[in-house]
This record gives sequence, structure tokens and C-alpha cells, in this order.
Amino acid sequence: MSAELAAKITDPAMLVAVLVAIAVFATFYTLAVPFFERGDLNKRMKAVSTEREQIRARERARMNSDTGSKATLRSQNNQSVRQIVERFNLRKALVDENTVNKLRAAGLRSENALNTFLVARFLLPFVFLAAAAFWVYGLGNLASRGPAVQFLAVIGIAYLGFYAPNIYISNRMSKRQHSIKRAWPDALDLMLICVESGISIEAAMRRVSEELGEQSPPLAEEMVLTTAELSFLPDRRVALENLATRTQIDLVRSVIQALIQADRYGTPVATALRVLAQEGRDERMNEAEKKAAALPPKLTVPMILFFLPVLIAVILGPAGIQVADRF
Repeated sequence: MSAELAAKITDPAMLVAVLVAIAVFATFYTLAVPFFERGDLNKRMKAVSTEREQIRARERARMNSDTGSKATLRSQNNQSVRQIVERFNLRKALVDENTVNKLRAAGLRSENALNTFLVARFLLPFVFLAAAAFWVYGLGNLASRGPAVQFLAVIGIAYLGFYAPNIYISNRMSKRQHSIKRAWPDALDLMLICVESGISIEAAMRRVSEELGEQSPPLAEEMVLTTAELSFLPDRRVALENLATRTQIDLVRSVIQALIQADRYGTPVATALRVLAQEGRDERMNEAEKKAAALPPKLTVPMILFFLPVLIAVILGPAGIQVADRF
């Protein structure tokens, strides 16, 4: 029975049919999802607005405690995940400053997100190892390659499982940074208008978050969180540096340095914001020009593989049919 099942699973016709079905389903899903998506901006902004109360509670706890309490401010943590992290001491083994910064840049700021990430890095290698062992040894794949190749394939898939959470976080972080970069020059222009009209930095950031919420929800979240930190943290510099740390974007870091210097030395902010906004637009235009310049080489292979055979068939098809009819 197992041999018949393995033969059916490894049958090329069966695999092709499954892959075609998956491709068709993915195509329909990709086309249909945009019509059913709902804007979750209000939900995300409401979630970010709770950071104000959490910052207030954290600062009160810090001021009222000399030794510092380990109690979390987030009551919705997954207890089982936290127990796994504490039992195997995953924080000491897998967490460093770069890991926390990447999670923040990906929009995962909660303690539960960190625990879930650590548990995923701990358990996924074993899951991938079991799946690879079943695929290689249970189904008899790669039998003609030899035991060494089979063992290396199983170890490689398990190694991929260890880095799968990092790949997911990096992908999410890059998408979030791309959204912030595209809207950052416009945000600086709005901040410049607000500052020149006499509005403070906190009110300007709040206004930017309201205006650019539809264009870039990640930027609106960061602005709201920075506004909350500016209101409750004792040092304004820490709140501004936290924005640069969470985004990990050079354009944002340069603006933060300009704001910190202006706050320290009393220099005008409007001129710096105007120059930095122009630099952001220039960099955005340069990136668009780079993508446009790289488009022809990327289209060469698809045109050769897909367009030219169809074009040749359309041009030479009628002539071939006529020649076949005559001879």
C-alpha cells in the first residue's frame, strides 16, 4: 500500500497536475484578493494608539520601582510560547540587539512577537527535518543519488527551517521600509509646512500621521508612536532616536539627527527639513531611474522564451499550413 501511494505521489503526471492546480488557484487568488480586501488602517492606528497608555504605564512603573520589575505590560502574551522560551533559555541563545531592531523595523514591537519568533526558530528546524526525512527516506526520493546526497538534502532543508523566520522578517522589514521611503519626502514637506506655520514637532507629526495614513500606514504608525514617546519620555532625544532605530532607514536617521541638533542648539528646523525633503525626492527618483534602466535586460529572457515563439508561430503558421496543403 505504501509503495502504491509513493508511486502515485512521485508520478510525474500527478506532480504536474498538482502544480498546475496550485498555479491556477494562486492566479485566481491573486486576482480576487484585492476586491475583498478591507482597509485596516483604523484598526492599525487604534493598535498603535494604545502605545501611549503603555508608555505611560511603563514610565510610572520605572519611576516607582528602584530595581525594575519584570512584569510585562502586555497581558495578551501567549503563555505557552513564553514558557518554551524561558525553559530553553532561547533569549540568551538567539536574541541580540540586531534581532530586536529587525523585529521593530518589521512592525513587531510586542513581547509576544519576540517570543513567537524565538519559538519558530527553535521548532521549525525539527519540523523541516522531519518533513525532509519523510520525503527522502519514507517516499524513496533521491535514492539514485546515494546516501550522502540524501543526508545532505535532509540537513540542508533543516538548515533552511532555522533561517525561515529570518527570511520572513527580512521580507516584511523591506516592504515596510519601502512604504516609508516612498512617503517620507511628502511627510517632510507636510512637517515643513506645519513647522513654518508655528506648530510644534509633536503636533506636526500627529498631523502627518493623519494625512499620510492612507498612503503609508507604517509611516503613520511610527509617527503616532513617536508622538506618544515625545509626550511621555523624559528625554526628547531618546524618542527621536527610537524612531530611527525602529525604521532603520538612512533618510529617517538624517532627519532625526537634524531635529536633535535643532533641539539642542536652537537652530531653525525649516531649512534642514526643506533640504532633506529635496534629498529624499532625488533619491526616490534615482531609484526609479535605476529600476527603469534595469528593465530591458530583465525583459530579454522572457521575450526570447515567450514572445518570440508565439510571434514566429503567428508569422510562419499560415505559410506552413499552405505548404503542408500543397505537398
